[in-house]
Amino acid sequence: MEYKFSDKVSGLQASAIREILKFTADPEVISFAAGNPAPEAFPTERIAQISAELLRDDPILALQYSITEGYTPLREFLKGWMTEKGCFHKEFDDIIVTSGGQQANELSCKVLLNEGDTLLCESPSFIGSLNAFRSYNVNLVGVDMEEDGIDLAKLENALKTEKNVKILYLIPNFQNPTGRTMSLAKRKAVYELACKYDFIILEDDPYGELRFAGENVPSIKSLDTEGRVIYSSTFSKLISPGFRTGYVSAPAPVIQKMVVCKQVSDVHSNIWAQVVAHRFMTTIDREAHFNKLRAIYREKCDLMCGFIESGFSKEISYVRPQGGLFIWCTLPESCDMNAFCTRAVRDYKVAVVPGNSFSIRSDEVSHSFRLNYSTPTNAQIEKGMEILSRMTREMLG
Repeated sequence: MEYKFSDKVSGLQASAIREILKFTADPEVISFAAGNPAPEAFPTERIAQISAELLRDDPILALQYSITEGYTPLREFLKGWMTEKGCFHKEFDDIIVTSGGQQANELSCKVLLNEGDTLLCESPSFIGSLNAFRSYNVNLVGVDMEEDGIDLAKLENALKTEKNVKILYLIPNFQNPTGRTMSLAKRKAVYELACKYDFIILEDDPYGELRFAGENVPSIKSLDTEGRVIYSSTFSKLISPGFRTGYVSAPAPVIQKMVVCKQVSDVHSNIWAQVVAHRFMTTIDREAHFNKLRAIYREKCDLMCGFIESGFSKEISYVRPQGGLFIWCTLPESCDMNAFCTRAVRDYKVAVVPGNSFSIRSDEVSHSFRLNYSTPTNAQIEKGMEILSRMTREMLG
């Protein structure tokens, strides 16, 4: 039988990252391609303790249906915590708990964009969100980045030339895939453009608490006085990605529509995970926990960057991140990036992600590749980076 798929999904392709991860089934392959938290970052003992107490003392709370907006004590905690961070404005915002940050971004697109409307984003950008946006047949337009974030001149040009620009999607902190952090000056300028050209900013911040170098930069949401910013985040990098527990702080009318759409999608997010997340975040020393995570990723990042600086061919440049999980490396234009990545995993047994996996358009040329330092062990980082160092010198001198 010939299957005729809907227009919304017929053009979607499997994630190139997921395809690369298939190579990691080979036990000899060292993977720098994933984006998973470090196994040692999981607070397994505390999660087990909270779960046991919950199932012993109040099992029906964890096993019964719940409300779409999210577990009320968790939402109230988030309102307080986000207020402290400047990411929740009591006068006009509300909060919904989502099934991970991915659903938060997908719902934003679903409730605000019609087919053919324009969504602007950084180029390159996170493939998961890009595919979510593509599934709604929006006009997805990428704007080049500079070292301190999106190129403001090119952004304003896109605002002038593209029709029906409704949303600008940004990952200001330790952007995936480039690891770049947007400067405060650019955050302010982007918000001013949103007011001038009347569009919504979708600020995706899954890595914000994982800053291990440099100074904190206020969120774009903290600058919001007109209800123009949707702020999405997640507990995936702070507690567990398996929880699939994210959240959105946005103007109340937007949240109300997200609630209706979420009821259609999955009724509500995993209530067991929401309760555990709430009890975890309200009973631990949060800053001590975050500092532990930061120390883990600082060590791993420094280890990987050390090999790049001392062992890689000098023809390769890279972005040293101040937090998050990724390092962005760029090859000289004369080097075929896809061939480089294929050779790395096939011949050298080291998996990296080709930069065009994060491209907005299929015809874009990329000379970069992404490395992840959170998932592999330190021993794997040392072995894999020694191999990649040798490979880059053999290929590029």
